[in-house]
Amino acid sequence: MNQPTKSNRKLLTMLILGAVGMFGFGFALVPLYDVLCDALGINGKPQSTASTYQAVIVDKSRTVTIEFVAQVQSDMSWEFKPQVNRITVHPGELTHAKFYARNLSTKDTVGQAIPSVSPGQGAAYFNKTECFCFNQQPLAASASAELPLVFYVDPDLPESIHTLTLSYTLYDITDKVGGGVKQGAAK
Repeated sequence: MNQPTKSNRKLLTMLILGAVGMFGFGFALVPLYDVLCDALGINGKPQSTASTYQAVIVDKSRTVTIEFVAQVQSDMSWEFKPQVNRITVHPGELTHAKFYARNLSTKDTVGQAIPSVSPGQGAAYFNKTECFCFNQQPLAASASAELPLVFYVDPDLPESIHTLTLSYTLYDITDKVGGGVKQGAAK
């Protein structure tokens, strides 16, 4: 057999470098996506842990409309909806809302809600002190539950933002948590 020619070695080296470069780029995509979303103010991600409500001066001169949207993973047999679709609040005011969930299947299921706030610039000003999204939601077959949400809008919310949309997507995580609904789960 003939030794590989110089041009074949060069091509092989280029292909290996290209593959290594693509592999590295794949790892860099997630942090790049987060930076891009932060810079452009899209895909608003509210905090995923409870914030502490510190008494602030409520801005009674201004109102902000909060819209609630709920959706369920396509293959999940739950009903999931806000009890009220829209409310008006004053920035700084501690507000309570509730969502309703019902397991429509014949098996025990565990759900997890993932929140998003839009416009994205408003996510930093939407603070949850209590939220069902902080915990997994186990429901026995045919059971239902009221899911609490307590929040406030920071008075420093830019004047140009008059409406915030809080959207939750509920995912079935039963297989990821071992599939069991613990004793005392909502009935």
